[in-house]
Amino acid sequence: MKKSLIALAVLASAAGAASAQSSVTLFGIVDAGIQVGRGEGAGSSDRVQLASGGYSTSRLGFRGTEDLGGGMSASFWLEAGLNADNGTGQGTNTNNQASGGSGGFAFGRRSTVSLAGGWGELRLGRDYTPQFWNLAVFDPFGTVGVGAAQTLGSIITGATAVRASNTIGYFLPGKLGGFYGQFQYYMGENAQNGAATEDDGTGMGLRIGFANGPFNVAFATSRTEYAAGDVRQSNIGGQWDFGIARAMAQYTRDENGAIDGKGWLLGGLFPVGAGEIRASYSRYEADSVGNPESKKLALGYVHNLSKRTAVYTTYARVKNSGGAASAVGGAVTAPNNNSSGFDLGLRHSF
Repeated sequence: MKKSLIALAVLASAAGAASAQSSVTLFGIVDAGIQVGRGEGAGSSDRVQLASGGYSTSRLGFRGTEDLGGGMSASFWLEAGLNADNGTGQGTNTNNQASGGSGGFAFGRRSTVSLAGGWGELRLGRDYTPQFWNLAVFDPFGTVGVGAAQTLGSIITGATAVRASNTIGYFLPGKLGGFYGQFQYYMGENAQNGAATEDDGTGMGLRIGFANGPFNVAFATSRTEYAAGDVRQSNIGGQWDFGIARAMAQYTRDENGAIDGKGWLLGGLFPVGAGEIRASYSRYEADSVGNPESKKLALGYVHNLSKRTAVYTTYARVKNSGGAASAVGGAVTAPNNNSSGFDLGLRHSF
């Protein structure tokens, strides 16, 4: 009898250990707020709306990890974008081309499966591109809301500026003395029939960085093939944490066929009690007809009610020239005219 009890105890212990090696997490963010946008000039229009994602993009996701032993693990990540104001899903892109857009609820923010170990991580699926990360990490507004940097808001690089589908990615392991990096190859998956467009949407990106204490800097570059002209995106960004503030900067150079674009940002995050002041000045210009240029000044405040809940407000103003007509808050503004807007919202994460 004792031997049977011991055997059952061993089996129960083994089953508990096996189940402990795997984990699945449900996570998400719900962010909604009042958003106002103002335009200027002939044909302009204003907008007042309940908008989603003024501080963080609303999302719903599932992620899980299995311990394979020997320092190896397998994981998955499925993340869908949501419009919290009306409950709809956000659009995605299936082939890194204009023809591959789709809407409805989909795991378009990220859909990956990974294998990781001491050698790094191999990741397959739809994911952020290396060329996007510097624009997000070194933007005080994280590329969302009316304060999002103009270096992304006016970017000319198209479908792979933020994410790419059909990716094969590699990430360096941690504990490399502060160095980090990733390489990614992505495919347009067109029929290989000798057509000029068979490589459209195929490309690769690289990002390498160094973070040590208060200092963080990274460089990224990429190329995506299109018959109409290849797209290239390169940028560098950095951050220095002074304790009383985090200073951020970025510079970007882009190409889309015969058109070049460039931009930069200076900004910072300033802790104030349970909150944080956010501020940035960014600009972007292209050498197309008229040399369109947009300059944005943004100022915001986030107050943390808890670790998961925050209220926020942001004001931004864009000045356009050279035929540019960039607007904020869903407004429409006439070329060479200004636009302004603000967000006032609530974000909850789980």
